[in-house]
Amino acid sequence: MKLFAIIFAPLAGISILAQAQLKKDYPIQPVAFTQVHVTDNFWAPKIRVNADVTIPYTLEQCKRTGRIDNFKRAAHVLPADTMTEYTFDDTDLYKVIEGASYGLQMKKNPELERYLDTLIAIIGAAQEKDGYLYTFRTMNAPKPHPWIGTKRWEEEEDLSHELYNSGHLFEAAVAHYQATGKRNLLDIAIKNADLLVKTFGFGKEERFPGHQIVETGLTKMYRVTGNKSYLDLAKFFLDVRGPGKKYSGEYNQSYKKVVDQHEAVGHAVRATYMYTGMADVAALTGDQQYLHAIDDIWHDVVERKLYITGGIGATGNGEAFGKPYELPNMSAYAETCAAIANVYWNSRMFLLHGDAKYIDILERTLYNGLLSGVSLSGDRFFYPNPLASMGQHQRSAWFGCACCISNMTRFLPSMPGYIYAQNKNDLYVNLFVGNTADIQLPAGKVSITQQTNYPWDGKVNISVKPARTEAFALHVRIPEWAQGKPVPGNLYFDTDSTAKKMEILLNGKSVKYDLVKGYAVIQRTWKVGDNISLEFPMQVQKVLANSAVKSDTNRFALERGPLMYCLEGPDNKDATVQNIVVDKNAVVNAVYKPNLLNGVTVLEMQGTSTSRQLNSDQLVSSTQEVTAIPYYSWANRGPSEMTVWIPYEASAARPKPAPTIASKSKVSASVANKRMLIALNDQYQPSDSHDNNSMYLHWWPKHNTLEWVQYDFDQEYTVSESQVYWYDDSPFGDCRIPASWRILYKQGDQWVPVKNVTPYTVTKDKYDSVRFEPVKTTALKLEVQLPAENASGIHEWIVK
Repeated sequence: MKLFAIIFAPLAGISILAQAQLKKDYPIQPVAFTQVHVTDNFWAPKIRVNADVTIPYTLEQCKRTGRIDNFKRAAHVLPADTMTEYTFDDTDLYKVIEGASYGLQMKKNPELERYLDTLIAIIGAAQEKDGYLYTFRTMNAPKPHPWIGTKRWEEEEDLSHELYNSGHLFEAAVAHYQATGKRNLLDIAIKNADLLVKTFGFGKEERFPGHQIVETGLTKMYRVTGNKSYLDLAKFFLDVRGPGKKYSGEYNQSYKKVVDQHEAVGHAVRATYMYTGMADVAALTGDQQYLHAIDDIWHDVVERKLYITGGIGATGNGEAFGKPYELPNMSAYAETCAAIANVYWNSRMFLLHGDAKYIDILERTLYNGLLSGVSLSGDRFFYPNPLASMGQHQRSAWFGCACCISNMTRFLPSMPGYIYAQNKNDLYVNLFVGNTADIQLPAGKVSITQQTNYPWDGKVNISVKPARTEAFALHVRIPEWAQGKPVPGNLYFDTDSTAKKMEILLNGKSVKYDLVKGYAVIQRTWKVGDNISLEFPMQVQKVLANSAVKSDTNRFALERGPLMYCLEGPDNKDATVQNIVVDKNAVVNAVYKPNLLNGVTVLEMQGTSTSRQLNSDQLVSSTQEVTAIPYYSWANRGPSEMTVWIPYEASAARPKPAPTIASKSKVSASVANKRMLIALNDQYQPSDSHDNNSMYLHWWPKHNTLEWVQYDFDQEYTVSESQVYWYDDSPFGDCRIPASWRILYKQGDQWVPVKNVTPYTVTKDKYDSVRFEPVKTTALKLEVQLPAENASGIHEWIVK
């Protein structure tokens, strides 16, 4: 079948540049977001806030933080006396241009379009004559960035990010061309892509990208220009990966040939960008080996490495996938970029296979682990998206590494492109969003209107209006959550998984349909005025995790529709949620609160809270009202406690601390992040030194320094013993038990070492105790000598 060049935004839009007739492509094609006008009360305001707040804010930050000046320095308009922090900072400007271009496709904005032209001229001036575009090298700084190497591409497989920058340039150029019809950025991209074709290949520069994205950028360039050398180069960048090179390893998915990889390992964003690129190349070339590999990897992720929020990447060490079922909550990384990449990947898997299970994962990620990455106001952001917090997590106005912020700006305008898809005369309804869409099928033009208050309400009405009476098949996705199953596989399951067949009405009467790959398929001759209506069950589901996920033992998570819920401090007694227990059989009521968090349905139930008491193992328990809010909306009222997984057994809860000397003390330390201080006296009992299910204080990235923590007591006490539990994340992290430690007490204005009567031991996985001659004091200081090659950290510090 011959297709006009179709490119995604990431999966939308039609090129008229070359109208390249592609011999192969995805069997299913997305309906371009430009053909879908979102009108609902959930997504439409979020897309509007992105256009009105997030994109202008991010453009201003690119200017204020020197990202635009990087290009001016490369053009030698400004002196190369300074530069920004990271070699991939150029991509933040490219991604915001991409997002702004998507916005221009939806709504004209001459002022924004002129500003983009100004930025593009600045970018073009920084490009070298042969097409090379990488500001950190071209500016010729007196002190070059340590990641760039001495010559082009030398450190590409490690940290130079030269090809990563090109990939985002290509995506921005295609989006801008589609939006405006102007070639100014596209010509810059073509010049750069031609240089890559000339430079890389077997028998030429045989290097793999250290951070994947150029593969998908090149496939987009191929679609829009018809230049097959771009597709060939995308395939080369995948095929050249493998063992035996200086930087080969799991971290960047080059430990094996890509066709020999069958599980998800390493940096989660790099990985999912690569799987997305493999899907694109497989669709365009018909490479079956790629398909077998990414099919296996998908099962590995969904069945063993996926958070219930759709987040991926369990550990901050390498921003990476963990081992199977390693899904800690408080230290969950679940980077916003990884959630966006997970949507890109699953959308491609659907286009390849036509199975609703991929959209189920896409929807879960979209409404939860992705949407949580941006505040309701559109100008505060999360980089990691944890599933529990003691208050140490807070949304930020900006990050030095701003990839997640600029990624969000480009994703949200393209969200309508995931609602519909088509394969000849098969029309897929994938997401349930109030919208109107105009879709061209071979049978003829069809207008579709969805009316729904989803995700708060399960009622969906779909009006079908063909230009003339025509036969085609409508495929309406029946989400797995609506059938009592949160995700494919057995990683998570509903406590009440009774599924019954959905009733679908056609013009008010029940209609027969076939359930095929998760879709209700209605094949008929459609006419103007036909209306499909259905109602998804919106009862609250209590989700349990596979017993192999130790972090979720004796806990459940609350789901209603596609939304995951969490408990957050502002809605609950004493602003505390880690001590709450809710019975598995508790009745949960859903209540819409129009004035809370821009309008949300909250979940209300009865529970109990526990607190410790002095000199007793018995807990004090009291009943209370418990309120849960949608996970995506947490941390919009400042830092606070939060948990997605709610204990149903008291043993899984974290009781409120007893009033000890430590818990009543004012804490200080030689750390910049003061939110870590509450870890020292929260009375959490770690299972081992690498326990990431709670907070810990650490001095990373410091090495071989003398550091300290301090308790200022609420009154004078006589003390004679102290215990400390060290944090150690070996072998992959950088924290180790310290070289040594000692206790000092405050005597007047002086700090005096205590006279210990037992030795200062330094051990892993248990408390180190020291007894000393009693001292009467108002404060203690714990001095820590960090190891020569590592940092150290503390879980808990007890004073007796």
